[in-house]
Amino acid sequence: MSDRVSIPSLHELLQQRVPRVRVTQLLIGVNVVVFLAMLASGAGLWHSSNGVQLAWGANFGPATQDGQWWRLGSALFLHFGVVHLALNMWALWDGGQLVERMYGHARFLAIYFASGLAGNLLSLVAHDGNAVSGGASGAIFGVYGALLIFLWRERSNLHPQEFRWLFWAAIGFSAATIVFGFLITGIDNAAHIGGFLTGLLSGLLLLRPLDAAQRVPMRGRLLASGTLALAIAALISQIPAPAYRWSDETLARQEIGQFLRDDAAISQAWQTILEDGKRGGTSFDELAGRIDAAIGDRYEASFEQLSQLPINPALPSSPTLEALRHYVEQRRDASRSLAEGLRANDRAQIRDALERARRSRKPAPPD
Repeated sequence: MSDRVSIPSLHELLQQRVPRVRVTQLLIGVNVVVFLAMLASGAGLWHSSNGVQLAWGANFGPATQDGQWWRLGSALFLHFGVVHLALNMWALWDGGQLVERMYGHARFLAIYFASGLAGNLLSLVAHDGNAVSGGASGAIFGVYGALLIFLWRERSNLHPQEFRWLFWAAIGFSAATIVFGFLITGIDNAAHIGGFLTGLLSGLLLLRPLDAAQRVPMRGRLLASGTLALAIAALISQIPAPAYRWSDETLARQEIGQFLRDDAAISQAWQTILEDGKRGGTSFDELAGRIDAAIGDRYEASFEQLSQLPINPALPSSPTLEALRHYVEQRRDASRSLAEGLRANDRAQIRDALERARRSRKPAPPD
Protein backbone atom coordinates (compact mmCIF):
# COMPACT_ATOMS: atom_id res chain seq x y z
CA MET A 1 0.00 0.00 0.00
CA SER A 2 1.37 3.42 -0.94
CA ASP A 3 2.00 6.22 1.52
CA ARG A 4 -0.49 8.35 -0.35
CA VAL A 5 -3.38 6.04 0.50
CA SER A 6 -2.64 6.37 4.21
CA ILE A 7 -3.12 10.16 4.14
CA PRO A 8 -6.08 11.09 6.34
CA SER A 9 -9.17 12.54 4.70
CA LEU A 10 -9.70 16.29 4.68
CA HIS A 11 -12.56 15.89 7.13
CA GLU A 12 -10.26 14.08 9.58
CA LEU A 13 -7.54 16.68 9.16
CA LEU A 14 -9.98 19.49 9.88
CA GLN A 15 -11.81 17.71 12.69
CA GLN A 16 -9.35 18.90 15.31
CA ARG A 17 -9.35 22.48 14.05
CA VAL A 18 -13.01 23.45 14.69
CA PRO A 19 -15.10 20.93 16.67
CA ARG A 20 -18.47 22.21 15.47
CA VAL A 21 -19.61 24.50 12.67
CA ARG A 22 -21.17 27.54 14.25
CA VAL A 23 -20.85 30.64 12.05
CA THR A 24 -22.20 28.88 8.95
CA GLN A 25 -25.29 27.78 10.86
CA LEU A 26 -25.69 31.26 12.32
CA LEU A 27 -25.52 32.91 8.90
CA ILE A 28 -28.09 30.49 7.50
CA GLY A 29 -30.33 31.13 10.50
CA VAL A 30 -30.14 34.91 10.09
CA ASN A 31 -30.99 34.66 6.38
CA VAL A 32 -33.98 32.44 7.09
CA VAL A 33 -35.25 34.67 9.93
CA VAL A 34 -35.00 37.78 7.74
CA PHE A 35 -36.91 36.01 4.97
CA LEU A 36 -39.66 34.93 7.39
CA ALA A 37 -39.87 38.49 8.73
CA MET A 38 -40.26 39.79 5.18
CA LEU A 39 -43.03 37.28 4.54
CA ALA A 40 -44.81 38.43 7.69
CA SER A 41 -44.64 42.03 6.48
CA GLY A 42 -46.20 41.27 3.09
CA ALA A 43 -43.38 39.96 0.87
CA GLY A 44 -44.23 37.22 -1.62
CA LEU A 45 -43.21 33.62 -1.03
CA TRP A 46 -42.07 33.05 -4.61
CA HIS A 47 -41.15 36.58 -5.56
CA SER A 48 -40.89 39.94 -3.80
CA SER A 49 -41.26 43.24 -5.62
CA ASN A 50 -38.44 45.76 -5.84
CA GLY A 51 -40.39 48.05 -3.53
CA VAL A 52 -40.36 45.44 -0.75
CA GLN A 53 -36.65 44.76 -1.27
CA LEU A 54 -35.83 48.47 -1.15
CA ALA A 55 -37.79 48.91 2.06
CA TRP A 56 -35.74 46.12 3.65
CA GLY A 57 -32.34 47.43 2.51
CA ALA A 58 -31.57 46.15 -0.99
CA ASN A 59 -28.58 47.55 -2.88
CA PHE A 60 -29.72 50.32 -5.26
CA GLY A 61 -27.58 53.16 -6.58
CA PRO A 62 -29.81 56.19 -5.80
CA ALA A 63 -30.43 54.87 -2.27
CA THR A 64 -27.00 53.39 -1.50
CA GLN A 65 -25.17 56.47 -2.79
CA ASP A 66 -27.51 58.81 -0.94
CA GLY A 67 -25.69 58.11 2.32
CA GLN A 68 -27.18 54.64 2.84
CA TRP A 69 -23.96 52.69 2.24
CA TRP A 70 -25.09 50.14 4.82
CA ARG A 71 -27.22 48.69 2.01
CA LEU A 72 -24.08 47.01 0.65
CA GLY A 73 -24.22 44.83 3.77
CA SER A 74 -27.95 44.57 4.45
CA ALA A 75 -28.54 43.35 0.88
CA LEU A 76 -26.58 40.20 1.74
CA PHE A 77 -29.47 38.97 3.89
CA LEU A 78 -32.34 39.69 1.46
CA HIS A 79 -33.78 37.17 -0.99
CA PHE A 80 -36.38 37.64 -3.69
CA GLY A 81 -38.19 34.35 -3.07
CA VAL A 82 -38.03 30.97 -1.37
CA VAL A 83 -36.22 29.33 -4.32
CA HIS A 84 -33.57 32.06 -4.28
CA LEU A 85 -33.14 31.56 -0.54
CA ALA A 86 -33.05 27.75 -0.71
CA LEU A 87 -30.39 27.62 -3.43
CA ASN A 88 -28.16 30.11 -1.65
CA MET A 89 -28.51 28.43 1.74
CA TRP A 90 -27.77 25.01 0.25
CA ALA A 91 -24.60 26.37 -1.35
CA LEU A 92 -23.59 28.11 1.89
CA TRP A 93 -24.17 24.96 3.94
CA ASP A 94 -22.23 22.83 1.47
CA GLY A 95 -19.18 25.07 1.17
CA GLY A 96 -19.35 27.07 4.39
CA GLN A 97 -18.82 24.09 6.67
CA LEU A 98 -15.49 23.25 5.03
CA VAL A 99 -14.24 26.82 4.69
CA GLU A 100 -15.11 27.69 8.29
CA ARG A 101 -12.98 24.76 9.47
CA MET A 102 -10.20 25.59 7.04
CA TYR A 103 -9.88 29.23 8.05
CA GLY A 104 -11.50 29.46 11.49
CA HIS A 105 -14.55 31.44 12.61
CA ALA A 106 -13.16 34.98 12.41
CA ARG A 107 -11.35 34.54 9.10
CA PHE A 108 -14.35 32.80 7.60
CA LEU A 109 -16.55 35.74 8.56
CA ALA A 110 -13.99 38.16 7.13
CA ILE A 111 -13.95 36.27 3.82
CA TYR A 112 -17.74 36.08 3.74
CA PHE A 113 -18.43 39.76 4.35
CA ALA A 114 -15.47 41.07 2.32
CA SER A 115 -16.65 39.04 -0.66
CA GLY A 116 -20.28 40.06 -0.25
CA LEU A 117 -19.48 43.75 0.13
CA ALA A 118 -17.06 43.76 -2.81
CA GLY A 119 -19.55 41.86 -4.95
CA ASN A 120 -22.27 44.40 -4.20
CA LEU A 121 -19.85 47.22 -4.93
CA LEU A 122 -19.03 45.72 -8.34
CA SER A 123 -22.76 45.29 -8.95
CA LEU A 124 -23.26 48.99 -8.26
CA VAL A 125 -20.62 49.87 -10.85
CA ALA A 126 -21.55 47.28 -13.48
CA HIS A 127 -25.25 48.18 -13.47
CA ASP A 128 -24.71 51.97 -13.25
CA GLY A 129 -26.61 51.91 -9.96
CA ASN A 130 -29.89 51.05 -11.72
CA ALA A 131 -30.36 47.48 -10.48
CA VAL A 132 -32.14 46.55 -7.25
CA SER A 133 -30.03 43.67 -5.97
CA GLY A 134 -29.97 41.43 -2.94
CA GLY A 135 -28.93 37.96 -1.85
CA ALA A 136 -26.05 36.13 -0.21
CA SER A 137 -24.65 34.74 -3.46
CA GLY A 138 -21.76 37.22 -3.75
CA ALA A 139 -20.54 36.27 -0.28
CA ILE A 140 -21.08 32.56 -1.03
CA PHE A 141 -19.03 32.80 -4.21
CA GLY A 142 -16.28 34.29 -2.07
CA VAL A 143 -16.48 31.26 0.20
CA TYR A 144 -15.96 28.98 -2.80
CA GLY A 145 -13.07 31.12 -4.01
CA ALA A 146 -11.37 30.73 -0.62
CA LEU A 147 -12.11 26.98 -0.73
CA LEU A 148 -10.25 26.66 -4.03
CA ILE A 149 -7.23 28.54 -2.68
CA PHE A 150 -7.03 26.27 0.35
CA LEU A 151 -7.45 23.08 -1.63
CA TRP A 152 -4.78 24.08 -4.16
CA ARG A 153 -2.36 25.13 -1.43
CA GLU A 154 -2.85 21.84 0.47
CA ARG A 155 -3.12 19.52 -2.55
CA SER A 156 0.07 17.67 -1.62
CA ASN A 157 -1.40 16.83 1.81
CA LEU A 158 -4.67 15.45 0.45
CA HIS A 159 -5.60 12.17 -1.15
CA PRO A 160 -5.53 12.78 -4.94
CA GLN A 161 -9.04 11.48 -5.45
CA GLU A 162 -10.44 13.64 -2.64
CA PHE A 163 -8.57 16.70 -3.93
CA ARG A 164 -9.83 16.20 -7.49
CA TRP A 165 -13.39 15.70 -6.35
CA LEU A 166 -13.53 18.78 -4.10
CA PHE A 167 -11.45 21.06 -6.30
CA TRP A 168 -13.20 20.37 -9.58
CA ALA A 169 -16.63 20.26 -7.97
CA ALA A 170 -16.05 23.77 -6.59
CA ILE A 171 -14.80 25.01 -9.95
CA GLY A 172 -17.71 23.34 -11.75
CA PHE A 173 -20.29 24.87 -9.41
CA SER A 174 -18.79 28.36 -9.69
CA ALA A 175 -18.35 28.24 -13.47
CA ALA A 176 -21.80 26.76 -14.15
CA THR A 177 -23.53 29.34 -11.98
CA ILE A 178 -21.72 32.22 -13.65
CA VAL A 179 -22.56 30.85 -17.11
CA PHE A 180 -26.23 30.56 -16.11
CA GLY A 181 -26.02 34.13 -14.89
CA PHE A 182 -25.14 35.29 -18.40
CA LEU A 183 -27.94 33.23 -19.94
CA ILE A 184 -30.76 34.04 -17.50
CA THR A 185 -31.98 37.58 -16.95
CA GLY A 186 -32.39 38.83 -13.41
CA ILE A 187 -29.24 37.17 -12.01
CA ASP A 188 -26.66 39.60 -10.65
CA ASN A 189 -23.53 38.09 -12.17
CA ALA A 190 -21.47 41.14 -11.23
CA ALA A 191 -21.98 40.35 -7.54
CA HIS A 192 -21.06 36.70 -8.22
CA ILE A 193 -17.84 37.54 -10.05
CA GLY A 194 -16.83 40.28 -7.61
CA GLY A 195 -17.44 37.99 -4.66
CA PHE A 196 -15.56 35.08 -6.23
CA LEU A 197 -12.45 37.15 -7.06
CA THR A 198 -12.48 38.71 -3.60
CA GLY A 199 -12.75 35.24 -2.09
CA LEU A 200 -9.67 34.11 -4.00
CA LEU A 201 -7.62 37.07 -2.78
CA SER A 202 -9.01 36.92 0.77
CA GLY A 203 -8.36 33.18 0.88
CA LEU A 204 -4.71 33.72 -0.01
CA LEU A 205 -4.40 36.59 2.45
CA LEU A 206 -5.97 34.69 5.38
CA LEU A 207 -4.75 31.17 4.56
CA ARG A 208 -3.97 28.82 7.47
CA PRO A 209 -1.94 25.74 6.46
CA LEU A 210 -2.99 22.37 7.81
CA ASP A 211 0.48 21.98 9.24
CA ALA A 212 0.85 24.77 11.80
CA ALA A 213 4.64 24.59 11.38
CA GLN A 214 4.35 25.72 7.78
CA ARG A 215 4.13 29.39 6.87
CA VAL A 216 2.52 31.06 3.91
CA PRO A 217 5.12 33.26 2.19
CA MET A 218 4.65 36.88 3.22
CA ARG A 219 5.12 37.91 -0.39
CA GLY A 220 1.93 36.07 -1.31
CA ARG A 221 -0.05 37.73 1.47
CA LEU A 222 1.27 41.18 0.54
CA LEU A 223 0.45 40.59 -3.11
CA ALA A 224 -3.09 39.50 -2.26
CA SER A 225 -3.72 42.42 0.11
CA GLY A 226 -2.27 44.95 -2.31
CA THR A 227 -4.28 43.61 -5.24
CA LEU A 228 -7.46 43.59 -3.18
CA ALA A 229 -6.90 47.15 -1.94
CA LEU A 230 -6.18 48.42 -5.46
CA ALA A 231 -9.26 46.64 -6.84
CA ILE A 232 -11.53 48.15 -4.18
CA ALA A 233 -10.04 51.61 -4.77
CA ALA A 234 -10.56 51.22 -8.52
CA LEU A 235 -14.18 50.17 -8.00
CA ILE A 236 -14.88 53.12 -5.71
CA SER A 237 -13.42 55.52 -8.29
CA GLN A 238 -15.73 54.07 -10.96
CA ILE A 239 -19.00 54.36 -9.04
CA PRO A 240 -21.30 56.32 -11.38
CA ALA A 241 -23.18 59.39 -10.23
CA PRO A 242 -26.76 58.41 -9.36
CA ALA A 243 -29.53 59.62 -11.65
CA TYR A 244 -31.36 61.01 -8.62
CA ARG A 245 -31.29 61.03 -4.84
CA TRP A 246 -33.41 58.41 -3.11
CA SER A 247 -34.24 60.90 -0.34
CA ASP A 248 -35.88 63.14 -2.99
CA GLU A 249 -37.89 60.18 -4.29
CA THR A 250 -38.89 59.20 -0.75
CA LEU A 251 -40.02 62.77 -0.01
CA ALA A 252 -42.00 62.86 -3.26
CA ARG A 253 -43.74 59.57 -2.42
CA GLN A 254 -44.58 60.80 1.07
CA GLU A 255 -46.08 64.02 -0.30
CA ILE A 256 -48.04 62.10 -2.94
CA GLY A 257 -49.42 59.74 -0.29
CA GLN A 258 -50.33 62.66 1.99
CA PHE A 259 -52.10 64.51 -0.84
CA LEU A 260 -54.09 61.43 -1.87
CA ARG A 261 -55.33 61.12 1.71
CA ASP A 262 -56.16 64.85 1.83
CA ASP A 263 -57.88 64.71 -1.54
CA ALA A 264 -60.22 62.00 -0.32
CA ALA A 265 -61.29 64.29 2.54
CA ILE A 266 -61.63 67.32 0.23
CA SER A 267 -63.72 65.35 -2.26
CA GLN A 268 -65.97 64.19 0.56
CA ALA A 269 -66.40 67.81 1.75
CA TRP A 270 -67.22 68.86 -1.83
CA GLN A 271 -69.89 66.16 -2.09
CA THR A 272 -71.39 67.18 1.27
CA ILE A 273 -71.60 70.85 0.25
CA LEU A 274 -73.30 69.98 -3.04
CA GLU A 275 -75.84 67.76 -1.26
CA ASP A 276 -76.59 70.55 1.23
CA GLY A 277 -77.16 72.92 -1.69
CA LYS A 278 -79.60 70.50 -3.34
CA ARG A 279 -81.63 70.15 -0.14
CA GLY A 280 -82.08 73.92 0.03
CA GLY A 281 -82.10 76.18 3.05
CA THR A 282 -78.54 77.39 2.37
CA SER A 283 -77.87 80.60 0.44
CA PHE A 284 -75.62 80.66 -2.60
CA ASP A 285 -73.27 83.06 -0.80
CA GLU A 286 -72.96 80.68 2.11
CA LEU A 287 -72.31 77.73 -0.21
CA ALA A 288 -69.69 79.78 -2.05
CA GLY A 289 -67.92 80.62 1.22
CA ARG A 290 -67.88 76.99 2.26
CA ILE A 291 -66.48 75.95 -1.13
CA ASP A 292 -63.70 78.53 -0.89
CA ALA A 293 -62.71 77.51 2.65
CA ALA A 294 -63.16 73.73 2.46
CA ILE A 295 -62.12 73.14 -1.16
CA GLY A 296 -60.47 76.03 -3.02
CA ASP A 297 -58.12 77.09 -0.21
CA ARG A 298 -57.11 73.50 0.55
CA TYR A 299 -56.38 72.74 -3.12
CA GLU A 300 -54.37 75.95 -3.32
CA ALA A 301 -52.27 74.86 -0.33
CA SER A 302 -51.80 71.41 -1.85
CA PHE A 303 -50.75 72.93 -5.19
CA GLU A 304 -48.14 75.13 -3.50
CA GLN A 305 -46.81 72.20 -1.48
CA LEU A 306 -46.51 69.91 -4.52
CA SER A 307 -44.86 72.71 -6.52
CA GLN A 308 -42.13 73.07 -3.90
CA LEU A 309 -40.93 69.50 -4.34
CA PRO A 310 -37.61 68.98 -6.22
CA ILE A 311 -38.12 68.98 -9.98
CA ASN A 312 -36.03 66.15 -11.40
CA PRO A 313 -37.34 64.31 -14.48
CA ALA A 314 -35.24 61.27 -13.48
CA LEU A 315 -37.33 60.68 -10.34
CA PRO A 316 -39.63 57.67 -10.82
CA SER A 317 -42.40 59.72 -9.19
CA SER A 318 -41.87 62.70 -11.50
CA PRO A 319 -44.69 61.81 -13.96
CA THR A 320 -47.10 61.24 -11.07
CA LEU A 321 -46.12 64.54 -9.48
CA GLU A 322 -46.65 66.42 -12.73
CA ALA A 323 -50.02 64.76 -13.25
CA LEU A 324 -51.04 65.55 -9.65
CA ARG A 325 -50.11 69.22 -10.03
CA HIS A 326 -52.29 69.39 -13.13
CA TYR A 327 -55.14 67.62 -11.31
CA VAL A 328 -54.92 69.92 -8.28
CA GLU A 329 -54.83 72.98 -10.52
CA GLN A 330 -57.96 71.80 -12.35
CA ARG A 331 -59.84 71.10 -9.13
CA ARG A 332 -58.77 74.39 -7.56
CA ASP A 333 -59.81 76.45 -10.59
CA ALA A 334 -63.09 74.56 -10.90
CA SER A 335 -63.93 75.19 -7.23
CA ARG A 336 -63.06 78.90 -7.55
CA SER A 337 -65.23 79.16 -10.66
CA LEU A 338 -68.07 77.34 -8.89
CA ALA A 339 -67.93 79.78 -5.96
CA GLU A 340 -67.94 82.77 -8.31
CA GLY A 341 -70.89 81.32 -10.23
CA LEU A 342 -72.83 80.81 -7.01
CA ARG A 343 -72.21 84.37 -5.88
CA ALA A 344 -73.24 85.70 -9.28
CA ASN A 345 -76.15 83.24 -9.53
CA ASP A 346 -74.76 82.31 -12.94
CA ARG A 347 -76.18 78.84 -13.62
CA ALA A 348 -74.16 78.41 -16.84
CA GLN A 349 -70.92 79.05 -14.94
CA ILE A 350 -72.03 76.70 -12.17
CA ARG A 351 -72.71 73.90 -14.66
CA ASP A 352 -69.40 74.54 -16.43
CA ALA A 353 -67.46 74.46 -13.15
CA LEU A 354 -69.08 71.20 -12.07
CA GLU A 355 -68.34 69.64 -15.46
CA ARG A 356 -64.68 70.73 -15.26
CA ALA A 357 -64.44 69.16 -11.82
CA ARG A 358 -66.03 65.94 -13.09
CA ARG A 359 -63.59 65.68 -16.02
CA SER A 360 -60.50 66.00 -13.80
CA ARG A 361 -58.71 62.67 -13.43
CA LYS A 362 -56.62 61.81 -10.39
CA PRO A 363 -53.49 59.81 -11.31
CA ALA A 364 -52.67 56.52 -9.62
CA PRO A 365 -49.86 56.53 -7.03
CA PRO A 366 -46.40 55.32 -8.17
CA ASP A 367 -45.53 51.64 -7.72
